Amino acid sequence: DSRGYPRRDGAVEPARGPALSPPLIQQLVAAGLSAAEAARKQVLFERAAAALGAEIRPTDPPSDRPTVAAWFVPGRIELLGKHTDYAGGRSLLCAVERGFCVVARARPDAGLHVVDAVSGARAVLSLAGPAEQRGWAVYPATVARRLLRDFGITRGVELSFASDLPLAAGLSSSSALCIGVFFALGAANTLEQSPAYRLLIPDRFALAGYLGAVENGRPFGPFAGEAGVGTLGGSQDQTAILCAIPGELVQFSFDPVRFERRLAFPPGYSLVVATSGVPAEKTAGARLAYNAAAEAVREIQRRWRRATGRDDLTLAAAVASSADARERLRALVTGDPVLEARLEQFIRESEELVPRAGDALAGGDLAAFGGLVDRSHAGAERGLRNQVPETLHLQRSARKLGALAASAFGAGFGGSVWAMLESARAAGFLERWRADYAGAFPGPAESAQFFTTRPGPAALRL
Repeated sequence: DSRGYPRRDGAVEPARGPALSPPLIQQLVAAGLSAAEAARKQVLFERAAAALGAEIRPTDPPSDRPTVAAWFVPGRIELLGKHTDYAGGRSLLCAVERGFCVVARARPDAGLHVVDAVSGARAVLSLAGPAEQRGWAVYPATVARRLLRDFGITRGVELSFASDLPLAAGLSSSSALCIGVFFALGAANTLEQSPAYRLLIPDRFALAGYLGAVENGRPFGPFAGEAGVGTLGGSQDQTAILCAIPGELVQFSFDPVRFERRLAFPPGYSLVVATSGVPAEKTAGARLAYNAAAEAVREIQRRWRRATGRDDLTLAAAVASSADARERLRALVTGDPVLEARLEQFIRESEELVPRAGDALAGGDLAAFGGLVDRSHAGAERGLRNQVPETLHLQRSARKLGALAASAFGAGFGGSVWAMLESARAAGFLERWRADYAGAFPGPAESAQFFTTRPGPAALRL
């Protein structure tokens, strides 16, 4: 199709809903958002535009006024594929219907002025300024410095955003903000017209890989690595945000980003998301715990290279290198319980659970899908050791309350849990789930959020 995906027989087109106005809402609905969510985004876009002192016009503004551009950048849910991307493994993903509403216009200089239209917080930066910033300002600073170094951009932007995506909750709010800043800087500098850009980043799959490298400081193509935001992650978040399909799940493997298949989300079903109220920060102390899982993969790869003389770039490549590779890898970590657990979690998640869960969905076996998701969640608890009592409770509570499937997702050490069930039951389930959580964890429940979504569209310019 026009996005580069192979067509899937029987694809369900997103519901278009009734004719709506203004045109911005119509665009969002046409892209795949529900009418109710599109109307909510209209309010956020208006707020972002007001903070910028700008006006979003349905047609091109007069040439004597600075052009104002707008983007919707969603968050994401990783249904399966916990900590697999930076190891070259696979994930099953979708976007949510919540996200960042970004409004920006180019500056004549290298300034980068960013405002959170909801909180009023501001960051005044420059393209060449230090990436070491406090709070959310580290994200636009990191993107700006990398684009300056890699592509020589010269123009900054004034950017305002308003978001209904829960922050530090495992829904990729940080990646969504980075992507929004990239879109704005790219437009201001006509980056897509650059021959170097077109050569290195021909499609959104490659862009997801590049922006994953930007955020995490890894090399990409001819570009050397540079200090990112401090996490040793991959490009799963960016791939879901940039390559999602409304009403469907997408399966990818990583490093590089490789599309594997698309799967229809079961009609008549929804996802209910519960944020635990325990922040899943990646720029604070939890970064060390998050990076420990990535460092375990690196240590397994170091042992593999020393023992075999091979130069496999990822753990997934090592696993696939021969029929006996798994047993050889297991022998290399024997006696180290942390590495043993991490290796088993990766092999089961990437090589068994993700493919089998996709097969179950494709075959309409939703009970089998739920069982495989349970195994994935349990594997995170044992192999990643990244769950907290709150997320463990939310997953078990969701299943007891009748969810077809439920799992924690994201980096872990806090964050959120998704539950899948019939749309007709979603509202009542949400309230029971919320009440159960408040009874068990009254403190975190005060800042927890519960919402319903269907798989939404990828990031888009309006």
